[in-house]
Amino acid sequence: MKMKQFNLLSLFLILINSFGSANSTIVSHDERAITIDGQRRILLSGSIHYPRSTSDMWPDLISKAKDGGLDTIETYVFWNAHEPSRRQYDFSGNLDLVRFIKTIQGAGLYSVLRIGPYVCAEWNYGGFPVWLHNMPDMKFRTINPGFMNEMQNFTTKIVNMMKEESLFASQGGPIILAQIENEYGNVISSYGAEGKAYIDWCANMANSLDIGVPWIMCQQPHAPQPMIETCNGFYCDQYKPSNPSSPKMWTENWTGWFKNWGGKHPYRTAEDLAFSVARFFQTGGTFQNYYMYHGGTNFGRVAGGPYITTSYDYDAPLDEYGNLNQPKWGHLKQLHTLLKSMEKPLTYGNISTIDLGNSVTATVYSTNEKSSCFIGNVNATADALVNFKGKDYNVPAWSVSVLPDCDKEAYNTARVNTQTSIITEDSCDEPEKLKWTWRPEFTTQKTILKGSGDLIAKGLVDQKDVTNDASDYLWYMTRVHLDKKDPIWSRNMSLRVHSNAHVLHAYANGKYVGNEIVRDNKFDYRFEKKVNLVHGTNHLALLSVSVGLQNYGPFFESGPTGINGPVKLVGYKGDETIEKDLSKHQWDYKIGLNGFNHKLFSMKSAGHHHRKWSTEKLPADRMLSWYKANFKAPLGKDPVIVDLNGLGKGEVWINGQSIGRYWPSFNSSDEGCTEECDYRGEYGSDKCAFMCGKPTQRWYHVPRSFLNDKGHNTITLFEEMGGDPSMVKFKTVVTGRVCAKAHEHNKVELSCNNRPISAVKFASFGNPSGQCGSFAAGSCEGAKDAVKVVAKECVGKLNCTMNVSSHKFGSNLDCGDSPKRLFVEVEC
Repeated sequence: MKMKQFNLLSLFLILINSFGSANSTIVSHDERAITIDGQRRILLSGSIHYPRSTSDMWPDLISKAKDGGLDTIETYVFWNAHEPSRRQYDFSGNLDLVRFIKTIQGAGLYSVLRIGPYVCAEWNYGGFPVWLHNMPDMKFRTINPGFMNEMQNFTTKIVNMMKEESLFASQGGPIILAQIENEYGNVISSYGAEGKAYIDWCANMANSLDIGVPWIMCQQPHAPQPMIETCNGFYCDQYKPSNPSSPKMWTENWTGWFKNWGGKHPYRTAEDLAFSVARFFQTGGTFQNYYMYHGGTNFGRVAGGPYITTSYDYDAPLDEYGNLNQPKWGHLKQLHTLLKSMEKPLTYGNISTIDLGNSVTATVYSTNEKSSCFIGNVNATADALVNFKGKDYNVPAWSVSVLPDCDKEAYNTARVNTQTSIITEDSCDEPEKLKWTWRPEFTTQKTILKGSGDLIAKGLVDQKDVTNDASDYLWYMTRVHLDKKDPIWSRNMSLRVHSNAHVLHAYANGKYVGNEIVRDNKFDYRFEKKVNLVHGTNHLALLSVSVGLQNYGPFFESGPTGINGPVKLVGYKGDETIEKDLSKHQWDYKIGLNGFNHKLFSMKSAGHHHRKWSTEKLPADRMLSWYKANFKAPLGKDPVIVDLNGLGKGEVWINGQSIGRYWPSFNSSDEGCTEECDYRGEYGSDKCAFMCGKPTQRWYHVPRSFLNDKGHNTITLFEEMGGDPSMVKFKTVVTGRVCAKAHEHNKVELSCNNRPISAVKFASFGNPSGQCGSFAAGSCEGAKDAVKVVAKECVGKLNCTMNVSSHKFGSNLDCGDSPKRLFVEVEC
């Protein structure tokens, strides 16, 4: 047995300047916990990014987070969104950071502000504005005067905005912690001595801003004092702060994983996520944050990567549309309730750990008033029957049992008693047939035939250096004169391009040569296709397409984008190969496409360009084309989605507002998926994947706030690769079915998310088996008809709650050692 005696006299406190406010909240920390107004706290937090949801969604998301048992909402601050041009700021609409923090405050929750301003977050360029990269002699995240000046300017602006609105806890506001930098410890070794000097500068700069609450640095071992280092990952139970005076804090518990175009759908079970949380608090944790608690949507072009999808659902407890992701949300809520009931022992109690053998440990937190206990089994295959304090406990593999009074198990992470909600698209009403108009992207003819652009330069340039990331698209154009005597001339010539473009389209003399789509993360490649050239002047046009700029890694800002060359014509004459290097020729560059530049997606420009849209011969599979149609908003309040299956690749707007890039033609591989997921054992982003061989993303979120409830709405598509818009449909997202597997002596709650429960499809109490949708009765079953019992309690209601007991469902035949359970499936 190991004992840890906590001595109050040895507290190391960082007392905070309260700015003299009568309503100030003093936030401090010691090696044990965060202290708020003299009270040590365990804090349960969840990440919600304000730009990844619409401002009308914020109150509901925050309310559901609070109902789920959270104390705190954590968010990044997105530099490139707020300062798109140097010293030109945007805090409007979904970017209204002050309003978001005040919404958190209005709900009675705390806030953690991760200013960064590098955020990673699968966000374009990691949150850095591209104009920053294009400043002279610029290097990111190191001792570089230009970078440090711009970083300090933005950080100071955010801090001052918060101070002006009295939003720090020291002023009576909700912000109890702020973060400077982000996961720099993962890359610091690549920057050498300058990396250490830089992180010291970050700490000094942040500390000088005098915000009145502690600063944190996540994933930053040996963070400079007084910064508090924190952990990120799927598990942080084995994490120990480098500084013994710092509490054990977890800034990012990854609730799932993000999706990449061409990738499968990742899934993390409720059992494993709850296990990671319970283990963290069993081993002395004090602050735990879910990343993400609501992931949301990458509207517009904010998705990073390359190749991060528009959906940022993240398999979070609140799904992309704001619905409860059950059973994850409910299973965690039950755990949060118990942890809060144990707060005093966890933060003030003496700690003792007992090794029960075979990877099973018991941990006791005890004060004079109360003791609370955990029994953790980290064996990934073997269940454990253990005797603890004179009682026997069955602890499944890879699970934690929670005993708030050290006498009775109140919760086990592997025993899920919360319903599973099956979310589906509503097809009760036949979607209206959209009437499309279309027009070509007229840039094509002018550009690929005449080579006219916005900029002329000798040689090839990096795409982001030219576009400042104002567009995904950049034309590279040049001319080459060939005559019969040219050594390269032959009837067998090809165009060879060394490229870092995520997608490359090539034209010769106005004719399409072909394209290259990067797969398997091979973003440095050689494209080569046969070309038909003529004697005299030939026009070559290369369209480079980016799909989100890199957001992670050392020196990621210097990674090449676009066409970095060489670009060559290759002539094949028998066994002889002759090359003509065009890389240092004069090149014309055109940023974007005409349709984007003229804002064909904008409602204001629709009338001006009306006569150029055609209703005749709607083309399918036509590259570089624009499509537009009017539609009526689906009735009701359920979240709206648009099914873009059948399209190729492009961007979509609703009433002039971009809902993101689409690419439903990009399917995931056919291998690596599983029908069922075993929660036992360490989780990784490739474990428990599903949706093999299908589009990475087919459904796209259309926020209700983007729609006109009365009158017409307009959808505009830019189709880059070629697709069939006639297949596009609008639907709503609803809870179609609800299933539950509840152990005896628990309660089961069933809800159809504001829809009535219409029927009971299956119910059995005893030892039923199977998965949701394929339940089957077992060898022993309660005497009462479980279907009738559940129907009486639930049908016609929006929600119902039942005790799972033999009294409720009737005495059973002998079920042996199997625990009695209720399996139920209802229709909504």
